[in-house]
Amino acid sequence: MPTLLLRGAQVPGGAVRDVLLDPGSGRVAQVAPPGVLPPAADELDLSGWLLLPAGAEPHAHLDKALTWDLAGAPSGDLHAAIDAWRAYAVRVTEDDVFRRAATTVDELCANGVTAIRTHVDLLTAGGDPLRGLRALLRLRRQLRGRVRLQIAVLHVDAPEDLLHEALDLGADLLGDCPHLSTDPAASVRRTLRIAAEHHVGVDLHADETLDPGAGDLRLLARAVREQGFALGVTASHCVSLGAVAPDEAARTAKEVAAAGIGVVTLPLTNLYLQGRGRPSSTPRGLTAVRALLDAGVPVAAGGDNVRDPFNPVGRADPLETASLLVTAGHLTPGEALHAVTAGARAVVGLPVAGPYEGAVADLLAVRARSVSEVLGASCPERLVFAGGRLVSRTSVVRELF
Repeated sequence: MPTLLLRGAQVPGGAVRDVLLDPGSGRVAQVAPPGVLPPAADELDLSGWLLLPAGAEPHAHLDKALTWDLAGAPSGDLHAAIDAWRAYAVRVTEDDVFRRAATTVDELCANGVTAIRTHVDLLTAGGDPLRGLRALLRLRRQLRGRVRLQIAVLHVDAPEDLLHEALDLGADLLGDCPHLSTDPAASVRRTLRIAAEHHVGVDLHADETLDPGAGDLRLLARAVREQGFALGVTASHCVSLGAVAPDEAARTAKEVAAAGIGVVTLPLTNLYLQGRGRPSSTPRGLTAVRALLDAGVPVAAGGDNVRDPFNPVGRADPLETASLLVTAGHLTPGEALHAVTAGARAVVGLPVAGPYEGAVADLLAVRARSVSEVLGASCPERLVFAGGRLVSRTSVVRELF
């Protein structure tokens, strides 16, 4: 494929540069001041556009997406959402999951996402328990070159033979919900053991509660060290860490950093689900993002649920997630953008992407002048590049009379 030259883009740091993409290698070939690089067969004028690393969605639930209206879910807390999903899941088919997941991936891609890690439930009621996984494996085969899809099998005390079967089929990671298990510590140890047998990483739903006594994250850090697990570990949610005293949060964050665990915060869903029992001085329902960053923990942010029983809203937009981290998590705009781009890629184990020589040419161009404008004004006009190819363009016509 011919090279693609992006002319006159503003890159991170504020400089204006021409950026040459090589779709053959999927990398950024050259970055230079305007006018230095020779003409290319294909060129795009990006004057007035901000060129950023593409977004990565580190925590999705594509099997559940777009089921809010279908499931008739009531507004409620985490356990009400779980009950509503389980009642609906009996009717879920493989084709149903495939169609809704494909639609959601298209939304994510159009908004600037080129890599997704999705969890998938074991649907133990209503037929083949692996039908959701089979649908996402089919979708993954169709997405190569446009979106990279990782699949984590999510379970709570599932039979071990079913977990082995799911990983043998081609799932990338093993998930778990220790706080919903009858024996959280045993569940964490078993998940790490099975993942090690299949040489895959783990991604746990940890401490999705405001109870300051919840201990999934500490259990995980301790088990990772004791078992010497080194295949990639992620802890998602970690809401209870935001409910403890600052000194305790700092100590736990240091343990997490020492164990090499990445943490994914999920503001949209957790702000919706958490704190409903506290109508006065309602807590924010976020993990202790600042303490984790200060301890050197890799931190990512994701959108989590998209219009399903766990969250009736969500635009499948990493910039919406980043904006919430500024508002509710008190991060700077730059820190928040990093959490949904470079930080998210690092947590899910992908190489560096962005407008830098030698980096993966997964890029998001937004018609904007600054990061604060990108996060604050929505900025719907976007160009998305995956592996050096243009894979999505969103244009807007606005008329005022």
